[in-house]
Amino acid sequence: MRRFSMFTLAAVAMTLVATPVLAQTTDAPEIPFVSVPNFLKYPPTMNLGETLGVAENSKGHIVVLNHPGTATSGPLYGNATSNLLEFDDQGNFVREIGQNTYGLGYGHSVRFDNDDNLWVVDKGTNAVTKFDSSGYVVLNLGRRPEGFDEFVHQRASEARQVDGYFQGPTDVGWDADGNIYVSDGYINSRVGKMDKWGNWLGTWGSYGREDGQLRLPHNLQVDRQGNVYVADRSNRRIQKYDSEGQLLDTILLNVPYDKNMQPVLGNKNPNLPDNTAPWTLCISSGETQYLFASDEIPGRIYKLTLDGEILGWLGGSGRAPGQFNWLHGISCRDEDVLFVADMNNWRVQKLLLNQTARTSDEQ
Repeated sequence: MRRFSMFTLAAVAMTLVATPVLAQTTDAPEIPFVSVPNFLKYPPTMNLGETLGVAENSKGHIVVLNHPGTATSGPLYGNATSNLLEFDDQGNFVREIGQNTYGLGYGHSVRFDNDDNLWVVDKGTNAVTKFDSSGYVVLNLGRRPEGFDEFVHQRASEARQVDGYFQGPTDVGWDADGNIYVSDGYINSRVGKMDKWGNWLGTWGSYGREDGQLRLPHNLQVDRQGNVYVADRSNRRIQKYDSEGQLLDTILLNVPYDKNMQPVLGNKNPNLPDNTAPWTLCISSGETQYLFASDEIPGRIYKLTLDGEILGWLGGSGRAPGQFNWLHGISCRDEDVLFVADMNNWRVQKLLLNQTARTSDEQ
């Protein structure tokens, strides 16, 4: 914020408005749901591997961002590996998008904007790439490190923020004017704001634990009023800002859970805080917008109002249908139909909320 005059007042206001939030557990009902088996239809030669993101356009087509077993050589750790696979509204495979695109290396998030343009945020290449509906690249933000650059994993606490560049970006969103917001994520610990052509307008956030600071901003969404929601994962909170970077609210995922549970991956830790770490965010498209969020432990999805009230939760950690193993992406155009990228289970699940059984015509 301190680097741009447009955010100076926001920084001052943040120190006046933001107040500490105490972690207190809150009761919320469990939402009944069913998981549609084998919704995506593809041949066995196309096993997905890790699924990082999923997005649905206005036609009901689904795009899955996955890391398959094949890889190309390159300077990225573990080599470059990202696919963009499109399926129709019945789950039938349509095409692959973005083959051999320079900005795809280790994709982290995929989103559709209101005009059905597809955006891919790639933490491996430090790029945000916009594809039109035909699959052509029409905008590139950031810049991929050159081939001779030595791979250095910089610590977030030592990051040097540079306008127009990203370091480990994680997600993207837009306001009603087409302004672009990027959570610049693993290293820079900030949110960058650009106009619709990608011209740099400003930034807010820095590495830390204080109000308005960030530690691994892992997902980002923007509501119709232009408010920006950031999954501040390592600080175990969601921070809500206005479009100029003024902190409006801090939202906690604090529904009680069994802290003695055995995670799918990792050791038991009964000393975890009451509030859990948000990994993913999604805002629905209906007349009333809702915020969906997920965590790693206990592996739930939460439905919230935009003011942060938790209306209910569903799911849990595991490998069975309706369970999640590092849920890494949510698409929620319809508040009662979710598509989730179930990363370490190597699958995408279609979830029908507020149901206890699936009828024969529901795909």
